[in-house]
Amino acid sequence: MARKMKIPATKYPVERFTLDNGLRVVLTPDRSAPVVGVAVVYDVGIRSEPEGRTGFAHLFEHLMFQGSENLEKLAHFRHVQGAGGSFNGSTHLDYTDYFEVLPSGALERALFLEADRMRGPRLTEENLRNQVDVVKEEIRVNVMNRPYGGFPWLRLPPVMFETFANAHDGYGSFGDLDHATVADAEEFFDKYYASGNAVLAVAGDFDVAQATTLIQRHFGDVPARGKPDLPDFAEPDIDGERREAYTDRLAPLPAVASGWRLPDPIAEFEAYLPYVVLAEVLTDGDASRLVERLVQRDRTVTSVGGYIGFMGDEYQVRNPTAMLLQAHMPPGGDADKVLRTIDEELDRLATGGMAPGELARTQARMATHLLRDTDAVLGRALPMAVLETQRGRPQLLNELPRLVGEVTEAQIVAAAATLRPERRSTIEVLPGANQ
Repeated sequence: MARKMKIPATKYPVERFTLDNGLRVVLTPDRSAPVVGVAVVYDVGIRSEPEGRTGFAHLFEHLMFQGSENLEKLAHFRHVQGAGGSFNGSTHLDYTDYFEVLPSGALERALFLEADRMRGPRLTEENLRNQVDVVKEEIRVNVMNRPYGGFPWLRLPPVMFETFANAHDGYGSFGDLDHATVADAEEFFDKYYASGNAVLAVAGDFDVAQATTLIQRHFGDVPARGKPDLPDFAEPDIDGERREAYTDRLAPLPAVASGWRLPDPIAEFEAYLPYVVLAEVLTDGDASRLVERLVQRDRTVTSVGGYIGFMGDEYQVRNPTAMLLQAHMPPGGDADKVLRTIDEELDRLATGGMAPGELARTQARMATHLLRDTDAVLGRALPMAVLETQRGRPQLLNELPRLVGEVTEAQIVAAAATLRPERRSTIEVLPGANQ
């Protein structure tokens, strides 16, 4: 019987409390380096935006940097960079985050900045129109004028899913963006950017008692607004293989991507986790099954990758989500042949099991990546804030390396057996460049 991979858990301390206005706080102190990471996560993302307002969650993230109650436009930038820090924000399917990394002496500065925009960003017509133009330019650069733009994260969901929440273009249509109003932005803020719908996490060099006092000072008087009801993300079960193809006028070579729906990553985490490991078994490194078969032996693809979630966020996503495999092919590449080979390799794994050392090698590499990622203060503050938001369990970050190491060969084999063609959704890119 194969022995489980033994991997030590990290032991970052976790302190949790909730302010009277509903803001949840996660503190994870580490005095080893004079740096702090501050993250605020709001429980709203692409899947929460209303119909007719595609791209609004991302647009609103931009608006949160355009000044706030006591700060003029660009002041946030100057205050963070002037203290030697860095900052950013990002929009995901299920949440939006904002963060700073600063010398530990500047912790209060970051808390003030985040609290000020939690009270209210400057939602003006000028700021809105300016940021609509910025987002439209992002779409031009990242999707419309880039080979394989939006592949597969924008192209596969409408094939795989049926509801607006899961299937729509999260970057947004130009028409929807142009029709956005200040009133829409104010309504979005009032509903989703509530203290009761947010988590503040601080990681790094700070004293817990002092940080608690500072957090109470700056966030305690943010008006209390409760957590809104989330939209219904439920999807009807897939009823057979789904497949679409489209021509990319800039793509020089063909490509293909497939996705399979997975167990609920929160409610069924024990059943979900083997798929996270399976994706790595199949595609991570030259010794992985699909790289060895498709790239090195058959040479039917030039690259192949596998991951969980459309934005590669396996531990920070709600259901429904998917395991994705994507490949780029040489000139004249045959997507049908690639898919048949993937089916063969999945069948071989499901019926023949794993090679000696294959699982342990994969688990060791995954655990190493997890441990490395949490070495930085932001690598603790951000995921802990999301884990608190979605699960109420920020300490899960400490447990993930060990849990990955405890996945068994039998669980991997069983997971592979579920990835059947009739459960698959596929998008194929037909090259349009130089045609």
